[in-house]
Amino acid sequence: MKINYTQLPIKAHYFFFMAAMGPILPFLPVYGKQLGISVVVMGSITAILPIVFLIAKPAFGFLVDCFHAWRKTIFIALLATTSSCYICMCFLPVLPSPILPDHNFNNISCTSIPQCSPEDISRPRLCTGIKNAMCQWTCMDRNFFVPVQFQGVNKEIDFSSNTTCIIDANMTSYCSENSNCDITCGTFEEHNCLYGSITFWGFILLMSLGNIGFNVSNCISDAICFDILGDDNQMGYGRQRVWGTIGFGISAFLAGYAVDYWSNGEIIKTYTPAFLLVFVFSFIDIFCCKKLDLPMMGGSADILKDVFQLLKLKPIIIFLIFATVAGILDSFIIYFLFWYLEDLARATGYMGEIKLIEGLIVAAETLGGEVIFFSMSGKILKKLGFGYTFTFCFVCYALRFGLISLVSTPWWVIPIELFMQGPTYALCYTTIVAYASKVAPPGTSATVQGIVAGMDDGFGFAIGSLISGILYKQFGGVITLRIYSLIAVITAFLYLILYLLYLKHTTPGITISVFILSSICLLLKVLLITCRYEKERRMEDA
Repeated sequence: MKINYTQLPIKAHYFFFMAAMGPILPFLPVYGKQLGISVVVMGSITAILPIVFLIAKPAFGFLVDCFHAWRKTIFIALLATTSSCYICMCFLPVLPSPILPDHNFNNISCTSIPQCSPEDISRPRLCTGIKNAMCQWTCMDRNFFVPVQFQGVNKEIDFSSNTTCIIDANMTSYCSENSNCDITCGTFEEHNCLYGSITFWGFILLMSLGNIGFNVSNCISDAICFDILGDDNQMGYGRQRVWGTIGFGISAFLAGYAVDYWSNGEIIKTYTPAFLLVFVFSFIDIFCCKKLDLPMMGGSADILKDVFQLLKLKPIIIFLIFATVAGILDSFIIYFLFWYLEDLARATGYMGEIKLIEGLIVAAETLGGEVIFFSMSGKILKKLGFGYTFTFCFVCYALRFGLISLVSTPWWVIPIELFMQGPTYALCYTTIVAYASKVAPPGTSATVQGIVAGMDDGFGFAIGSLISGILYKQFGGVITLRIYSLIAVITAFLYLILYLLYLKHTTPGITISVFILSSICLLLKVLLITCRYEKERRMEDA
């Protein structure tokens, strides 16, 4: 096998850069959850951050395009800052808090729970491991709400006299002494304990700076990769980017296994091995980036003028809008899939090995689907063209969300992600960055990549994160997944209509027959997998 030494450093950078991100990025939402941050707060954070991405990516891209001689130095400094922010999270303390394994409790006697003392009622503000929650009681034909206090420091609790007391006992007067009730509790009420703590603000600051650094670094990496490939080898991008996927999958799996192993089955997980992996792979990546031989590129006489001229074109505007929708769809997978999995694990009794399952899911996504589709993306784009490929990706997103909403245990998500991550994220991401590189005027590649990426995982992530947090709280994970599946179906239909009626003459493409044939083949494959899954599940039920 002949080794291309010109492209070897960029392959090494992708591998070690993504390997450094694999141990922490997929676990950030659940790490924040362990620190005490609620789903709505996390959704709000991840909604605000991408707005910063929208500004930071084009800004850093413009900086790199303007200072070509310093772009390697700027790039390495950005990588070092990013990894440092994530590593510093290791020193954030976990806030003392009770842990609810489930929000539903059955057959609870009204008289078995004592009334809280006045001293206990005032203690939640003091960060002593006591939290209040409003609980709905269903006792025979009566429904009423009672504020309840839970006690326990980072330990799993139940609805018993040892860990629970009723704040206002008079509100249980609707319940007769001999009846048992079903109780559903909401999320814990937060006071100064969370929002006034160094843990909360430290996590917000480090997560913000780390995510900004990662997204900007990723964007500049793509621009540098296309510069190294040159105009004649643009479709070879996927063969470079696939090494990042391999690194990400391997390190995420190692981190998931190591965290579960070091935690010894405890509910509060020890993330130290994950942060150690971030440090090691980041150090190697910085060394590899010093070996990058960046070609001299012809600069643009007026970068801003060239970019603004490009953004006036209607096909570009339409493409950016649908790239934003792709970001909205990706945002749920990135920020809330593991959140959903942990809720499902608690309900089905798989919490003891959830980090292993999450690590296997990331490995399946990256080492399975992404490796195949990043490697084949150039051939797919040449055969189908940008328009039909983009439509095909949205169809696959609809299938992916729908299938995940049907699973009965977290283990079933592994095969779904193995087959669906490739034709959704990997192929969609390649289509977006390849299209941006194709239309970028000479000397503006980093700026245009920044704008396109800013709309995709910047503005799109912002909208998606906010919507996901609200939908998840109101309807739960299953309904939210099905809503996103419906959004993907509608988006695929709208983009196909626009492409056939307007964009076809401005976007590289092929005949619709080839697109339909390819789509049918994938749908048949997914149907076979679904049938096999249903058959195995019925056998388990039997």
